Amino acid sequence: MLYCKGVAGSKVVEIDEEHTRDLWIYDNLVVPNVSRDVEHYQDPVDRVMSGVCSYNEMVEYFNKRANLSGNVPLGSFNAAFSFTGSKHVDSAATKTLCMDGYFIPLSKFELTKPSLVLHESVKRAVSTTWDPPALASFIENFGTHVITSVTIGGKDGGDPSLFSSQGVYPQPASAPSLGGNAKEDVTVIFRRRGGDDLEQSHIQWGKTVKYSPDVIAMSFVPITSLLEGLSGKEHLTRAIDLYLEYKPQIEELRYFLEFQVARMWAPLQDRPAGHQRKEPVCPSLQFSMMGQKLYVSQDQISVGRKPVTGIRLCLEGSKHNRLAIHIQHLQSLPKILRPYWDTHVAIGAPKWLGPEEQDSRWFEPVKWKNFSHVSTAPIESPEAFIGDSCGVHIVTGAQLGVWDFGSRNVLYMKLLCSRLPGCTVRRSLWDHSPTGNSKRSTDTGNSVGDSSSGSGSNNKLAKFVDTSEMSKGPADPPGHWVVTGGKLGVEKKKIVLRLKYSLLNY
Repeated sequence: MLYCKGVAGSKVVEIDEEHTRDLWIYDNLVVPNVSRDVEHYQDPVDRVMSGVCSYNEMVEYFNKRANLSGNVPLGSFNAAFSFTGSKHVDSAATKTLCMDGYFIPLSKFELTKPSLVLHESVKRAVSTTWDPPALASFIENFGTHVITSVTIGGKDGGDPSLFSSQGVYPQPASAPSLGGNAKEDVTVIFRRRGGDDLEQSHIQWGKTVKYSPDVIAMSFVPITSLLEGLSGKEHLTRAIDLYLEYKPQIEELRYFLEFQVARMWAPLQDRPAGHQRKEPVCPSLQFSMMGQKLYVSQDQISVGRKPVTGIRLCLEGSKHNRLAIHIQHLQSLPKILRPYWDTHVAIGAPKWLGPEEQDSRWFEPVKWKNFSHVSTAPIESPEAFIGDSCGVHIVTGAQLGVWDFGSRNVLYMKLLCSRLPGCTVRRSLWDHSPTGNSKRSTDTGNSVGDSSSGSGSNNKLAKFVDTSEMSKGPADPPGHWVVTGGKLGVEKKKIVLRLKYSLLNY
């Protein structure tokens, strides 16, 4: 109940308040003036055992108990297992879950009205367009579900959880850990609701439940199921679905929604299937005396006034022997950036930034000192400082190049930086972790076909290039990162790409 929305006394659905009566519950307690749309029941004491479940199975189990379908995790589910709320993060770090507990219900109050109708004030708050501030305000004020029943009483039980060996979840100090298999982390989380928590004995604790009951179960109806006939329902439904899937902090929700537009990779693949264009003349790298040459595309890739959210290295060409750089960007400009970055706003010419050719401090060999190197100098605008009121410079383009020093030629990268006035940098970080899923569902375009992967078993150059996608999207809290810098590097005899991401104040 802690996360219920609205002020005390406010209603999300219409309830008959003219016809009321007193409800007698346990121990002759009386709840006065209860609407006739609300009924009272008392369920029997029950032991609940879920069995061993996968993450998604346990989500569905919790949802079924709350009269919901689907596998979007509820807040009660996240609280039971001390999860972050991000389905993508939690499911990746969890192997199996199970629940075993006793429920002592004292009273159940249920909204029995056959057809629920949203209150007029709620209907008026539904935005008719994709308006992130209004949509975020709706979710903050009214939530995502209507509570249709509440059960009070006591619950006593444990939630044994089998996490992956990475151990990404620091468990509470009160949760004992059972270490049977060194490769697995088993955590048992004991939770009580209601009653006197100081009572160690389950039997003695059960006797105290009626003196200090708590909410132990609820059922819900999604607000989206009550929007039929309302203009703008598709926008609110999409906003709620995104919020439930990624669970950004409520104070970040507006900015999160602003950035949930289609993403695509540049350059686009525009040649017909089966057509092979003439291979361009490119400089090359070589990593050993008899090694195969890696050609480097020097095409300048720029996306104009569209925020860049990721960059990747690719192996192109029929032989997978041409190194290229691709950019992931938002397909359209978020509304929040239009006052500062629309086509009519003067921002000055963008600037290409890159390392100094003579600065050998940053040169690192890929394999041998006498062969090709990489310039690992970080590239970012010197004017992009946290809190700088003159605006920020964000990446809008990229290019690879080669300095010819004979057999010790050097690969380098340049970035195109464009000024974004009216905004400041809130926080920045250098991220060395590639995207977990290189084929994200948010990608609406791809710059390459089958020839770009370079992952064929007979491609000897693939072992020298890390082609992982470096990007941040909705699954990376708070979900509105932009690229403000980058650098090449060498790790384990492999050319890698690292990016600097920033959150902005708008």
